[in-house]
Amino acid sequence: MALLRALLSQALGRLWGCPGHSPGHATPSRAMEHDRAIEVYDIIRTIRDPEKPNTLEELEVVTEGGVEVQEIAEEEYLVTIRFTPTVPHCSLATLIGLCLRIKLQRCLPFRHKLEIYISEGTHSTEEDINKQINDKERVAAAMENPTLREIVEQCVTEPE
Repeated sequence: MALLRALLSQALGRLWGCPGHSPGHATPSRAMEHDRAIEVYDIIRTIRDPEKPNTLEELEVVTEGGVEVQEIAEEEYLVTIRFTPTVPHCSLATLIGLCLRIKLQRCLPFRHKLEIYISEGTHSTEEDINKQINDKERVAAAMENPTLREIVEQCVTEPE
Protein backbone atom coordinates (compact mmCIF):
# COMPACT_ATOMS: atom_id res chain seq x y z
CA MET A 1 0.00 0.00 0.00
CA ALA A 2 2.84 2.42 0.88
CA LEU A 3 4.48 1.69 -2.47
CA LEU A 4 1.23 2.43 -4.29
CA ARG A 5 0.85 5.73 -2.40
CA ALA A 6 4.44 6.74 -3.23
CA LEU A 7 4.01 5.93 -6.93
CA LEU A 8 0.69 7.79 -7.07
CA SER A 9 2.21 10.80 -5.30
CA GLN A 10 5.15 10.86 -7.70
CA ALA A 11 2.90 10.54 -10.77
CA LEU A 12 0.58 13.31 -9.59
CA GLY A 13 3.56 15.48 -8.72
CA ARG A 14 4.88 15.19 -12.26
CA LEU A 15 1.45 15.84 -13.71
CA TRP A 16 0.75 18.91 -11.55
CA GLY A 17 4.33 20.13 -11.14
CA CYS A 18 4.10 20.06 -7.34
CA PRO A 19 7.34 20.45 -5.40
CA GLY A 20 8.46 17.44 -3.43
CA HIS A 21 6.45 14.98 -5.49
CA SER A 22 9.00 14.38 -8.22
CA PRO A 23 12.48 14.14 -6.71
CA GLY A 24 15.35 15.70 -8.61
CA HIS A 25 13.24 18.20 -10.53
CA ALA A 26 13.10 21.89 -9.63
CA THR A 27 9.83 23.71 -10.09
CA PRO A 28 9.76 26.19 -12.99
CA SER A 29 9.67 29.09 -10.50
CA ARG A 30 12.70 27.82 -8.56
CA ALA A 31 14.62 27.22 -11.77
CA MET A 32 13.83 30.77 -12.93
CA GLU A 33 14.92 32.21 -9.56
CA HIS A 34 18.20 30.28 -9.82
CA ASP A 35 18.77 31.56 -13.37
CA ARG A 36 18.04 35.13 -12.23
CA ALA A 37 20.50 34.75 -9.32
CA ILE A 38 23.26 33.68 -11.73
CA GLU A 39 22.37 36.62 -13.97
CA VAL A 40 22.64 39.01 -10.99
CA TYR A 41 25.98 37.54 -9.92
CA ASP A 42 27.38 37.92 -13.44
CA ILE A 43 26.52 41.62 -13.28
CA ILE A 44 28.10 42.35 -9.88
CA ARG A 45 31.17 40.13 -10.00
CA THR A 46 33.06 42.52 -12.31
CA ILE A 47 32.63 45.61 -10.11
CA ARG A 48 36.07 46.90 -9.20
CA ASP A 49 37.14 47.48 -5.61
CA PRO A 50 37.48 51.24 -4.89
CA GLU A 51 41.00 50.80 -3.41
CA LYS A 52 42.49 47.83 -5.21
CA PRO A 53 42.84 46.86 -8.88
CA ASN A 54 40.81 43.68 -8.25
CA THR A 55 37.16 42.90 -8.82
CA LEU A 56 34.78 42.17 -5.97
CA GLU A 57 34.68 38.55 -7.15
CA GLU A 58 38.48 38.22 -7.04
CA LEU A 59 38.52 39.59 -3.48
CA GLU A 60 35.59 37.32 -2.53
CA VAL A 61 33.58 40.36 -1.43
CA VAL A 62 30.73 38.95 -3.53
CA THR A 63 30.02 35.26 -4.11
CA GLU A 64 27.32 33.30 -5.92
CA GLY A 65 26.06 32.12 -2.54
CA GLY A 66 25.51 35.72 -1.47
CA VAL A 67 22.90 36.31 -4.17
CA GLU A 68 19.30 35.29 -3.60
CA VAL A 69 16.36 35.91 -5.92
CA GLN A 70 12.71 35.30 -5.05
CA GLU A 71 9.69 35.90 -7.24
CA ILE A 72 7.37 38.31 -5.37
CA ALA A 73 4.84 38.93 -8.13
CA GLU A 74 4.42 37.87 -11.71
CA GLU A 75 7.70 38.77 -13.44
CA GLU A 76 8.90 40.78 -10.42
CA TYR A 77 11.69 39.62 -8.14
CA LEU A 78 13.22 40.42 -4.77
CA VAL A 79 16.99 40.46 -5.22
CA THR A 80 18.97 40.15 -2.00
CA ILE A 81 22.73 40.63 -2.03
CA ARG A 82 24.96 39.85 0.94
CA PHE A 83 28.55 40.99 0.58
CA THR A 84 31.59 40.55 2.81
CA PRO A 85 34.08 43.41 3.21
CA THR A 86 37.73 42.38 3.17
CA VAL A 87 38.24 43.54 6.79
CA PRO A 88 35.76 44.15 9.66
CA HIS A 89 36.60 47.86 9.79
CA CYS A 90 36.58 48.46 6.01
CA SER A 91 36.05 52.19 5.50
CA LEU A 92 34.75 51.67 1.97
CA ALA A 93 31.96 49.18 2.73
CA THR A 94 29.29 51.84 2.17
CA LEU A 95 30.85 52.75 -1.17
CA ILE A 96 30.95 49.08 -2.21
CA GLY A 97 27.26 48.75 -1.32
CA LEU A 98 26.51 51.88 -3.35
CA CYS A 99 28.38 50.44 -6.35
CA LEU A 100 26.39 47.20 -6.10
CA ARG A 101 23.10 49.12 -6.00
CA ILE A 102 23.93 51.47 -8.89
CA LYS A 103 25.20 48.72 -11.19
CA LEU A 104 22.16 46.52 -10.54
CA GLN A 105 19.71 49.41 -10.98
CA ARG A 106 21.27 50.12 -14.36
CA CYS A 107 21.79 46.59 -15.62
CA LEU A 108 19.05 44.28 -14.35
CA PRO A 109 16.77 43.47 -17.28
CA PHE A 110 13.77 42.52 -15.12
CA ARG A 111 11.53 44.26 -12.59
CA HIS A 112 12.97 43.97 -9.13
CA LYS A 113 13.15 45.16 -5.56
CA LEU A 114 16.71 45.34 -4.33
CA GLU A 115 18.05 44.69 -0.82
CA ILE A 116 21.77 44.86 -0.13
CA TYR A 117 23.34 43.83 3.16
CA ILE A 118 26.74 43.27 4.65
CA SER A 119 27.05 39.61 5.63
CA GLU A 120 26.16 39.25 9.29
CA GLY A 121 29.10 39.61 11.65
CA THR A 122 31.61 40.73 9.01
CA HIS A 123 31.75 44.48 9.73
CA SER A 124 31.93 46.54 12.90
CA THR A 125 29.14 48.94 11.79
CA GLU A 126 27.07 46.66 9.56
CA GLU A 127 23.67 47.86 10.85
CA ASP A 128 24.40 51.51 10.05
CA ILE A 129 25.82 50.67 6.64
CA ASN A 130 22.87 48.40 5.80
CA LYS A 131 20.49 51.28 6.56
CA GLN A 132 22.46 53.69 4.40
CA ILE A 133 22.74 51.49 1.32
CA ASN A 134 19.05 50.56 1.42
CA ASP A 135 17.77 54.14 1.87
CA LYS A 136 16.77 55.58 -1.53
CA GLU A 137 17.16 59.19 -0.40
CA ARG A 138 20.68 58.64 0.93
CA VAL A 139 21.66 56.81 -2.25
CA ALA A 140 20.29 59.65 -4.40
CA ALA A 141 22.12 62.24 -2.28
CA ALA A 142 25.37 60.30 -2.52
CA MET A 143 25.10 60.13 -6.30
CA GLU A 144 24.66 63.92 -6.47
CA ASN A 145 28.18 64.32 -5.07
CA PRO A 146 30.41 64.63 -8.19
CA THR A 147 33.48 63.11 -6.54
CA LEU A 148 31.57 60.13 -5.21
CA ARG A 149 29.72 59.68 -8.52
CA GLU A 150 33.05 59.58 -10.39
CA ILE A 151 34.42 56.89 -8.05
CA VAL A 152 31.25 54.81 -8.46
CA GLU A 153 31.46 55.16 -12.26
CA GLN A 154 35.07 53.95 -12.25
CA CYS A 155 34.12 50.93 -10.15
CA VAL A 156 31.03 49.87 -12.12
CA THR A 157 32.31 50.50 -15.66
CA GLU A 158 33.08 47.24 -17.45
CA PRO A 159 36.72 46.77 -18.47
CA GLU A 160 37.21 46.86 -22.21
